[in-house]
Amino acid sequence: MIRALVMMHVERGKVPDTAKRLAAMDEVVDVYSVAGGYDLVAIIQSEEYQRLAEIVTEKLQAIETVTDTTTLMAFRNYKFTL
Repeated sequence: MIRALVMMHVERGKVPDTAKRLAAMDEVVDVYSVAGGYDLVAIIQSEEYQRLAEIVTEKLQAIETVTDTTTLMAFRNYKFTL
């Protein structure tokens, strides 16, 4: 499974609504509100790089309250716990 971490800037006052929209997407496995330089971080997964690219460049870009993103591609998982 291929994963990406997408860090987002969101319009002021729109973080909860934006997080709910992201959480409703099948490919989004986690959504976090965060402190620091970003407002939200979403972890997205897919079985193909092409599909992951579509999610980031089309589905996320369609959310008008997301003003800016930075995407990190995950290469290797060193620890996963439930």
